[in-house]
Amino acid sequence: MTYYLYHIPGKKIGVTRDLNKRVTEQQGYGPDEYYVIYEGEDIDNISRLEIQLQKQFGYRVDETPYNELKFNKEENDMNINITEATTTFPCPANKLKGQLMDNIGMTWETDHADFVINKYSIKWIMQNIQTSRYNNQRCYVYNKAFARFYDNHQTHDHSSNGHVTRTGGLAPTGMQERSYECCDENNPCECKSQFDLIREWADERGLYENGDTKTQALKLVEEVGETCRAILKEDFDEVVDGIGDCVVVLTNLAELQGVSIEACIDAAYQEIKNRKGNMANGTYVKQ
Repeated sequence: MTYYLYHIPGKKIGVTRDLNKRVTEQQGYGPDEYYVIYEGEDIDNISRLEIQLQKQFGYRVDETPYNELKFNKEENDMNINITEATTTFPCPANKLKGQLMDNIGMTWETDHADFVINKYSIKWIMQNIQTSRYNNQRCYVYNKAFARFYDNHQTHDHSSNGHVTRTGGLAPTGMQERSYECCDENNPCECKSQFDLIREWADERGLYENGDTKTQALKLVEEVGETCRAILKEDFDEVVDGIGDCVVVLTNLAELQGVSIEACIDAAYQEIKNRKGNMANGTYVKQ
Protein backbone atom coordinates (compact mmCIF):
# COMPACT_ATOMS: atom_id res chain seq x y z
CA MET A 1 0.00 0.00 0.00
CA THR A 2 1.32 3.46 -0.95
CA TYR A 3 1.18 6.37 1.49
CA TYR A 4 1.46 10.00 0.38
CA LEU A 5 3.00 12.80 2.47
CA TYR A 6 1.41 15.98 1.15
CA HIS A 7 1.86 19.70 1.84
CA ILE A 8 -0.79 22.39 1.56
CA PRO A 9 1.43 25.51 1.79
CA GLY A 10 0.59 27.70 4.74
CA LYS A 11 -1.97 25.20 6.04
CA LYS A 12 -0.75 21.73 6.95
CA ILE A 13 1.35 18.67 6.23
CA GLY A 14 -0.42 15.32 6.30
CA VAL A 15 -0.42 11.70 5.22
CA THR A 16 -3.09 9.87 3.23
CA ARG A 17 -3.62 6.80 1.12
CA ASP A 18 -6.02 8.59 -1.26
CA LEU A 19 -5.05 12.12 -2.30
CA ASN A 20 -8.19 12.83 -4.31
CA LYS A 21 -10.63 11.75 -1.61
CA ARG A 22 -8.68 13.15 1.34
CA VAL A 23 -7.29 16.43 0.00
CA THR A 24 -9.57 17.37 -2.89
CA GLU A 25 -12.98 15.98 -1.98
CA GLN A 26 -12.86 16.29 1.82
CA GLN A 27 -10.60 19.31 2.29
CA GLY A 28 -11.50 21.17 -0.90
CA TYR A 29 -7.99 21.76 -2.31
CA GLY A 30 -7.36 21.42 -6.03
CA PRO A 31 -4.30 19.60 -7.45
CA ASP A 32 -2.59 22.97 -7.99
CA GLU A 33 -2.98 23.92 -4.31
CA TYR A 34 -0.87 21.14 -2.79
CA TYR A 35 2.06 18.93 -3.66
CA VAL A 36 3.38 15.52 -2.66
CA ILE A 37 6.58 15.67 -0.63
CA TYR A 38 7.18 11.95 -0.44
CA GLU A 39 5.45 8.66 -1.21
CA GLY A 40 6.28 5.16 -0.10
CA GLU A 41 5.06 1.94 1.47
CA ASP A 42 6.85 2.22 4.82
CA ILE A 43 4.15 3.65 7.11
CA ASP A 44 6.52 4.02 10.08
CA ASN A 45 9.04 6.02 8.07
CA ILE A 46 6.45 8.32 6.50
CA SER A 47 4.83 8.87 9.93
CA ARG A 48 8.14 9.98 11.43
CA LEU A 49 8.78 12.26 8.47
CA GLU A 50 5.32 13.82 8.81
CA ILE A 51 5.89 14.76 12.46
CA GLN A 52 9.39 16.06 11.69
CA LEU A 53 8.15 18.34 8.89
CA GLN A 54 5.13 19.55 10.86
CA LYS A 55 7.51 20.80 13.55
CA GLN A 56 9.93 22.24 10.99
CA PHE A 57 7.21 24.24 9.21
CA GLY A 58 5.49 25.30 12.45
CA TYR A 59 2.21 23.54 11.70
CA ARG A 60 0.00 21.71 14.17
CA VAL A 61 1.84 18.58 15.25
CA ASP A 62 -0.39 15.50 15.20
CA GLU A 63 -1.04 14.21 18.69
CA THR A 64 -1.07 10.60 17.44
CA PRO A 65 1.35 9.57 14.65
CA TYR A 66 -0.31 8.33 11.47
CA ASN A 67 0.89 4.77 11.96
CA GLU A 68 -0.89 4.62 15.34
CA LEU A 69 -4.25 5.97 14.19
CA LYS A 70 -7.35 3.78 14.22
CA PHE A 71 -8.91 4.80 10.91
CA ASN A 72 -10.20 1.49 9.64
CA LYS A 73 -13.42 -0.03 10.91
CA GLU A 74 -11.74 -3.34 11.61
CA GLU A 75 -9.43 -1.41 13.98
CA ASN A 76 -12.30 0.68 15.37
CA ASP A 77 -13.61 -1.01 18.50
CA MET A 78 -16.40 1.56 18.77
CA ASN A 79 -17.68 0.99 15.23
CA ILE A 80 -18.84 4.60 14.99
CA ASN A 81 -21.09 5.70 12.13
CA ILE A 82 -20.01 8.84 10.27
CA THR A 83 -22.29 10.90 8.04
CA GLU A 84 -21.86 14.39 6.62
CA ALA A 85 -23.75 15.88 9.58
CA THR A 86 -23.07 13.60 12.55
CA THR A 87 -20.81 11.09 14.24
CA THR A 88 -22.87 8.40 15.99
CA PHE A 89 -21.55 6.20 18.79
CA PRO A 90 -22.88 2.66 19.29
CA CYS A 91 -23.83 3.00 22.95
CA PRO A 92 -26.16 5.03 25.18
CA ALA A 93 -24.93 8.42 26.38
CA ASN A 94 -24.51 7.26 29.98
CA LYS A 95 -21.97 4.64 28.89
CA LEU A 96 -20.14 6.70 26.30
CA LYS A 97 -17.39 8.19 28.48
CA GLY A 98 -16.00 4.75 29.32
CA GLN A 99 -15.99 3.80 25.65
CA LEU A 100 -14.17 7.00 24.77
CA MET A 101 -11.59 6.47 27.51
CA ASP A 102 -10.94 2.97 26.15
CA ASN A 103 -10.26 4.44 22.70
CA ILE A 104 -7.90 7.34 23.50
CA GLY A 105 -6.00 8.23 20.34
CA MET A 106 -8.69 7.00 17.97
CA THR A 107 -9.07 9.33 15.00
CA TRP A 108 -11.68 9.61 12.27
CA GLU A 109 -12.27 11.78 9.23
CA THR A 110 -15.33 13.90 8.45
CA ASP A 111 -16.10 16.52 5.83
CA HIS A 112 -15.63 19.24 8.45
CA ALA A 113 -12.43 18.13 10.21
CA ASP A 114 -10.36 15.20 11.47
CA PHE A 115 -11.18 14.29 15.06
CA VAL A 116 -9.13 12.58 17.74
CA ILE A 117 -10.23 11.23 21.10
CA ASN A 118 -8.25 12.86 23.91
CA LYS A 119 -9.06 14.40 27.29
CA TYR A 120 -10.12 17.68 25.71
CA SER A 121 -12.41 16.23 23.06
CA ILE A 122 -13.96 13.73 25.50
CA LYS A 123 -15.09 16.60 27.71
CA TRP A 124 -16.67 18.41 24.76
CA ILE A 125 -18.37 15.27 23.48
CA MET A 126 -19.90 14.50 26.88
CA GLN A 127 -21.19 18.09 27.16
CA ASN A 128 -22.77 18.03 23.69
CA ILE A 129 -23.87 14.44 23.16
CA GLN A 130 -27.43 13.84 21.94
CA THR A 131 -29.44 10.62 22.27
CA SER A 132 -30.75 9.26 18.99
CA ARG A 133 -34.49 9.77 18.50
CA TYR A 134 -34.71 6.42 16.78
CA ASN A 135 -32.60 4.28 19.09
CA ASN A 136 -31.89 5.21 22.71
CA GLN A 137 -28.93 2.83 22.67
CA ARG A 138 -27.08 5.17 20.33
CA CYS A 139 -25.93 8.78 20.69
CA TYR A 140 -24.33 11.36 18.42
CA VAL A 141 -22.62 14.73 18.04
CA TYR A 142 -22.85 17.23 15.21
CA ASN A 143 -19.64 17.27 13.17
CA LYS A 144 -19.84 20.98 12.32
CA ALA A 145 -20.11 21.95 15.99
CA PHE A 146 -17.29 19.54 16.88
CA ALA A 147 -15.12 21.10 14.17
CA ARG A 148 -15.87 24.58 15.55
CA PHE A 149 -14.64 23.39 18.95
CA TYR A 150 -11.41 22.22 17.30
CA ASP A 151 -11.02 25.58 15.58
CA ASN A 152 -11.33 27.58 18.77
CA HIS A 153 -10.23 25.33 21.61
CA GLN A 154 -6.88 24.19 22.95
CA THR A 155 -6.98 20.55 21.86
CA HIS A 156 -3.25 19.88 21.73
CA ASP A 157 -0.47 20.57 24.18
CA HIS A 158 2.94 19.11 23.40
CA SER A 159 6.23 19.83 25.10
CA SER A 160 9.59 18.29 24.38
CA ASN A 161 13.09 19.62 24.89
CA GLY A 162 11.87 23.13 25.45
CA HIS A 163 9.60 23.11 22.40
CA VAL A 164 5.94 23.73 23.10
CA THR A 165 3.16 23.75 20.52
CA ARG A 166 -0.27 24.88 21.62
CA THR A 167 -3.54 25.37 19.82
CA GLY A 168 -4.91 28.69 20.94
CA GLY A 169 -7.75 29.54 18.56
CA LEU A 170 -6.74 33.08 17.69
CA ALA A 171 -9.29 33.37 14.92
CA PRO A 172 -12.69 31.77 14.36
CA THR A 173 -11.68 30.63 10.87
CA GLY A 174 -9.22 27.94 11.92
CA MET A 175 -6.57 26.64 14.23
CA GLN A 176 -3.66 28.93 14.95
CA GLU A 177 -0.44 27.28 15.99
CA ARG A 178 2.02 28.91 18.37
CA SER A 179 5.46 27.42 18.35
CA TYR A 180 7.55 28.54 21.30
CA GLU A 181 10.93 27.11 20.42
CA CYS A 182 12.75 29.84 22.34
CA CYS A 183 10.97 29.06 25.60
CA ASP A 184 11.91 26.75 28.39
CA GLU A 185 10.28 25.92 31.69
CA ASN A 186 12.23 28.50 33.68
CA ASN A 187 12.39 31.29 31.10
CA PRO A 188 9.09 31.84 29.29
CA CYS A 189 9.71 34.07 26.32
CA GLU A 190 7.81 37.12 25.18
CA CYS A 191 6.11 35.28 22.32
CA LYS A 192 3.61 33.86 24.82
CA SER A 193 0.64 36.12 25.33
CA GLN A 194 -0.84 36.83 28.74
CA PHE A 195 -3.80 34.70 27.70
CA ASP A 196 -1.44 31.76 27.06
CA LEU A 197 0.06 32.14 30.51
CA ILE A 198 -3.39 32.33 32.14
CA ARG A 199 -4.46 29.15 30.34
CA GLU A 200 -1.30 27.33 31.35
CA TRP A 201 -1.80 28.40 34.97
CA ALA A 202 -5.42 27.24 34.97
CA ASP A 203 -4.67 23.98 33.16
CA GLU A 204 -1.93 23.07 35.64
CA ARG A 205 -4.41 23.49 38.49
CA GLY A 206 -7.07 21.29 36.92
CA LEU A 207 -9.53 24.09 36.27
CA TYR A 208 -10.33 22.96 32.72
CA GLU A 209 -10.63 19.32 33.68
CA ASN A 210 -12.78 19.86 36.76
CA GLY A 211 -14.16 23.37 36.29
CA ASP A 212 -17.67 24.44 35.38
CA THR A 213 -19.02 27.35 33.32
CA LYS A 214 -21.72 28.15 35.89
CA THR A 215 -19.26 28.57 38.77
CA GLN A 216 -16.96 30.65 36.58
CA ALA A 217 -19.88 32.86 35.57
CA LEU A 218 -20.70 33.43 39.24
CA LYS A 219 -17.02 34.13 39.89
CA LEU A 220 -17.12 36.77 37.17
CA VAL A 221 -20.08 38.51 38.83
CA GLU A 222 -18.13 38.53 42.10
CA GLU A 223 -15.04 40.06 40.45
CA VAL A 224 -17.12 42.70 38.63
CA GLY A 225 -18.74 43.65 41.95
CA GLU A 226 -15.35 44.07 43.60
CA THR A 227 -14.17 46.21 40.68
CA CYS A 228 -17.22 48.43 40.96
CA ARG A 229 -16.66 48.89 44.69
CA ALA A 230 -13.04 49.86 44.03
CA ILE A 231 -14.19 52.44 41.47
CA LEU A 232 -16.61 53.96 43.96
CA LYS A 233 -13.80 54.14 46.54
CA GLU A 234 -11.49 55.63 43.87
CA ASP A 235 -8.90 52.99 44.79
CA PHE A 236 -6.73 52.88 41.67
CA ASP A 237 -4.72 49.79 42.63
CA GLU A 238 -7.84 47.80 43.48
CA VAL A 239 -9.46 48.84 40.20
CA VAL A 240 -6.45 47.57 38.26
CA ASP A 241 -6.48 44.33 40.25
CA GLY A 242 -10.22 43.91 39.73
CA ILE A 243 -10.05 44.43 35.98
CA GLY A 244 -7.21 41.90 35.78
CA ASP A 245 -9.20 39.36 37.81
CA CYS A 246 -12.17 39.80 35.47
CA VAL A 247 -9.97 39.11 32.45
CA VAL A 248 -8.58 35.96 34.07
CA VAL A 249 -12.06 34.65 34.82
CA LEU A 250 -13.29 35.53 31.31
CA THR A 251 -10.32 33.69 29.78
CA ASN A 252 -11.14 30.56 31.75
CA LEU A 253 -14.88 30.88 31.16
CA ALA A 254 -14.28 31.01 27.41
CA GLU A 255 -11.97 28.01 27.54
CA LEU A 256 -14.52 25.96 29.49
CA GLN A 257 -17.15 26.97 26.95
CA GLY A 258 -15.00 25.52 24.15
CA VAL A 259 -13.82 28.79 22.61
CA SER A 260 -10.76 30.96 23.14
CA ILE A 261 -10.88 34.43 24.68
CA GLU A 262 -9.10 35.73 21.57
CA ALA A 263 -11.91 34.40 19.36
CA CYS A 264 -14.50 36.08 21.60
CA ILE A 265 -12.66 39.40 21.41
CA ASP A 266 -12.33 39.11 17.65
CA ALA A 267 -16.04 38.33 17.26
CA ALA A 268 -16.94 41.34 19.39
CA TYR A 269 -14.63 43.62 17.44
CA GLN A 270 -16.04 42.46 14.10
CA GLU A 271 -19.46 43.38 15.49
CA ILE A 272 -18.53 46.88 16.67
CA LYS A 273 -15.84 48.04 14.24
CA ASN A 274 -18.29 49.67 11.81
CA ARG A 275 -20.88 50.66 14.42
CA LYS A 276 -22.00 54.28 14.39
CA GLY A 277 -23.39 56.27 17.27
CA ASN A 278 -22.84 59.15 19.68
CA MET A 279 -21.69 59.80 23.23
CA ALA A 280 -24.49 60.52 25.70
CA ASN A 281 -24.04 60.99 29.46
CA GLY A 282 -20.61 59.34 29.34
CA THR A 283 -21.81 56.31 27.38
CA TYR A 284 -21.50 55.48 23.68
CA VAL A 285 -25.00 54.89 22.30
CA LYS A 286 -25.16 53.05 19.00
CA GLN A 287 -27.52 54.12 16.25
